[in-house]
Amino acid sequence: MKTIDKIPTTKLGRTTELVKTGVKVGGNYLKYYSKKAVNPNITKDQLNKDNAADIYDGLKNLKGSALKVAQMLSMEKNILPNAYVEKFSLSQFSVPPLSAPLVRKTFKKYHGKYPEDLYDTFATQSVNAASIGQVHKAVKDGKKLAVKIQYPGVANSISSDLAMVKPIAIRMFNLKGKDSEKYFQELEGKLLEETDYVLEVQQSKEITEACSKIPNLKFPKYYENLSSERIITMDWMDGVHLSEYAKQNNHQDKANKIGQALWDFYMYQMHILKAVHADPHPGNFLVDKDDNLIAIDFGCVKKVPLEFYTPYFELADKKNIDDPRFFAQKMFQLEILREDDTPEEKRFFSELFHEMLSLFTKPFNETVFDFASEEFWGRITELSEKYSKDTELRKMNGNRGSKHFLYINRTFFGLYNLLHDLKATVRVNNFEKYL
Repeated sequence: MKTIDKIPTTKLGRTTELVKTGVKVGGNYLKYYSKKAVNPNITKDQLNKDNAADIYDGLKNLKGSALKVAQMLSMEKNILPNAYVEKFSLSQFSVPPLSAPLVRKTFKKYHGKYPEDLYDTFATQSVNAASIGQVHKAVKDGKKLAVKIQYPGVANSISSDLAMVKPIAIRMFNLKGKDSEKYFQELEGKLLEETDYVLEVQQSKEITEACSKIPNLKFPKYYENLSSERIITMDWMDGVHLSEYAKQNNHQDKANKIGQALWDFYMYQMHILKAVHADPHPGNFLVDKDDNLIAIDFGCVKKVPLEFYTPYFELADKKNIDDPRFFAQKMFQLEILREDDTPEEKRFFSELFHEMLSLFTKPFNETVFDFASEEFWGRITELSEKYSKDTELRKMNGNRGSKHFLYINRTFFGLYNLLHDLKATVRVNNFEKYL
């Protein structure tokens, strides 16, 4: 794979790259409308494919929060056209890495020494490059290590990157008015946390220690003396990415074993720790030769305050969802309904969220749930398509829900998708064994 010798770190440099991307996208639309004039039946498939490729090519060279947003969007399989999902999913664990000279220069800047001064051996060619950092193999005292190095300029460019991405997000998710700012502040705060590798090591140690009792689940050990604000050293873990494993696995019992470990891991974090690994994409999970799940990368951890947790999970109970008075009360607590809503808005959003929650909380109302169920996934797709085409929804203020929904919904959508890829059946309350 081609390496990168330089990343734009100034606001002007990064804006220039995005402007170039915008020009390419504009050209794609011109080509599409020219063809449309000749053939009115032409679809947007090629346009989506061309735009996805050009946008991804621009973002992968910028890295940082702009690429992280693409990674997050790649998990929203029911929002974006498939061409975008396929292309943006590359940002999960397969983007062009830094060149060897830039790696050594970056390491020296962050750690005060060159990598060969700290490790017995260090491979300057990365084995995994993503949105905020890349991973290298190293050896020290006979122990195989993974060394994650943050890309230069990432932490300092988050605010300006989000300012450039904001107009696209506002249009895509129908965000209107001053209330939309709370979502961008939540996103910016979490992205800043992801660039703080001292915090990541601390979070990693806390969660892995608390969840170590869960069977068939493994974690790397972290080495604080070989880590810093922009570098993390941990054990090298052998395994294949969860998505690769899911494609090649033909044994239902193995799928269920790994799926149960994944489900228990998330339920224990959510219900007991009230803090959760909020980046559940396939690049953050491996499966080893003994079919154990390995969880890595705790940069994005969402703390769940009780004032959100309580009403959120009260509405995971079907009898509460179907109690109109109780349901309405929780809609206000979760900031989905507002006192200044018109009767029409209250009716519309109550019906919308009743339908959504009745479907998405279905696993919590079963003793055992089969995530391979095509009926379940078919209904999710239908519901997404229904509201993506709803002209009434587009006219209304889309700023609905507490800011905490942003990462909690992302967590559950990601978890559901991973379990669906595995085609796993899980015992829903199994995590209670480990209290």
